Order: sequence, then structure tokens, then C-alpha cells
Amino acid sequence: MRKDHRVTSKNPLLYPVNGYKYFLVNFKKLGLKKIIASCYKDQEEDLFIFKKNEPAVYIDSDSGDIDLDSLTQNLKRFKRDGDFRSLECISLLKQSDIVVTNPPFSLFREYVAQLIKYEKKFVIIGNINAITYKEIFGLIKDNKAWLGINLGRGISGFIVPEHYELYGTEVEVDTFGNRIISPNNCLWLTNLDTFKRHEDIPLTKKYAGYESYYPKYDNYDAINVDKTQDIPMDYTGFMGVPITFLHKFNPEQFELVKFRKGDDDNDLSINGKCPYFRIIIKNKKPIRIQ
Repeated sequence: MRKDHRVTSKNPLLYPVNGYKYFLVNFKKLGLKKIIASCYKDQEEDLFIFKKNEPAVYIDSDSGDIDLDSLTQNLKRFKRDGDFRSLECISLLKQSDIVVTNPPFSLFREYVAQLIKYEKKFVIIGNINAITYKEIFGLIKDNKAWLGINLGRGISGFIVPEHYELYGTEVEVDTFGNRIISPNNCLWLTNLDTFKRHEDIPLTKKYAGYESYYPKYDNYDAINVDKTQDIPMDYTGFMGVPITFLHKFNPEQFELVKFRKGDDDNDLSINGKCPYFRIIIKNKKPIRIQ
């Protein structure tokens, strides 16, 4: 397994520890053969910071016997900055079966494309809006990737630098003084199977007799559904649902038809107004209402 980090910390040697520690402690329980953890470290010179650049490092282990207290003794240095696109990191990637990481969100498309290119299994954290990228939605539509179990604050928090402002109920400071934020806009993207994608969404609403609750789009023959829980059990045509529907999506229950655009290639609209991104779906198992 390989884990990339782009987290700012006073001690660069701490970058791989948290994720690495979990797999190290559960090495035998998970049936692992090897763990590889790496960190990225910007090597560009900064005229306003008068200190030597810290090295980008990685560590690999074929057992769970390494003492975390002696972790620094097992670190290996990259020749360059540890960027996932470098030949050094690609070499590590080729040795891996499963990738678990939180890649840089700004490079999310490129990172996922690399995983697909090298045919790797993965469990990665991304911004929820990554669903709106045509490349990512294409993978989900083709059943090559899907959302993981948790969403939003159900995902563990991120350690942030000291200058980052803490606010709201999603922040905390742990016993080590780490400043942690658990945002509500993240998701797991994976191609490892989960039980959730085989569970039907329980449908309790009806379309027949409640047509006014489900207006049709101006530019596509489908009804609009504002919440996943409001999907009608008896509708046999196309429906537009919020992107968060994908967190509960069961490919055995629903078909993904298309994303966001109408027949005129403009965003789906109702009376000239466009709701937030919608996914067009069709129920494979509609219930006939007498």
C-alpha cells in the first residue's frame, strides 16, 4: 500500500505516521505483505525562508514488527520531492496493490487517472464536488469506481497548520496539540466493493397523485427530485436527483443515465432556473401502484 501526504507539519518525518501506524498495527490482521508510505516535500527555494529544505521521504516494511519510536531510522530519502508523478513514486506505485491516501484536491483528476492507468485498487479522499468532474462521473457511471461508506464529517479530520483559523463545531485539538478540522465536503472514492452499494434505497414516496411535487425539466424529459429520500417508488421514467444520491447508489436498483446536461447541452432547468448539479437516473425496479 502507498500513502501520499501533502500536509504541512513542523516535523516532516511525521507525515506518514498516522496512516502508516494503522496498517502497521493491523499488519497481520489485514493479511498484508508490505506497506509503503511516502510524503511530498516542496523543494523549491524560498527567498523569504532562510532554512534548508527538508527531504521528501518514504518508508517500506514487509512486517508489522517495526517500533514506531524507531520509525525515523527506517526512512529513505527520495532524490526529488516525492511528487506522485515522479518516476520514483511511480516505481513505488507499481509495487502496490491498493492505494490509500488523500491526494491533493487540485490534482484529483490527474491522480485518479494515474491509478486507473496502472490498474490499481484504491481508497482515496476527495472533495464532494469531484463527482461533478466528467472524468470521475464517467468512472462511476461505468461502474469502475464508486463512493465509499462515509461522507462529509463521517470522514476523519485533517491536521491543519497553526495559522489556519479554527471555527465551527467540526474542529478540535487532540492530546498532541494537532489542530484538526472535519469538513462536511469530503468523500471516499474507491473501486473496492462495499456492502452499501448492494443495499436498496428504501423508497416510500409515490408519484401517482403527487405529480405537482415533481416538476419536469425544461430541456429534458425527466422529473426533478430534490432529495434522495423523495425518489418515488412508482415512477418508470427518468429522474434528476442530487449528486449526494451517489453515496447510496446501488447499481442493481438504479441506472445512471447522464449528468447535469439537458438535450440542448445546457444545465438542466425548471422554469428557466437551474437547480444544483443533478444526475439523471432510472429505477430498475419500480413498484406498480394500484
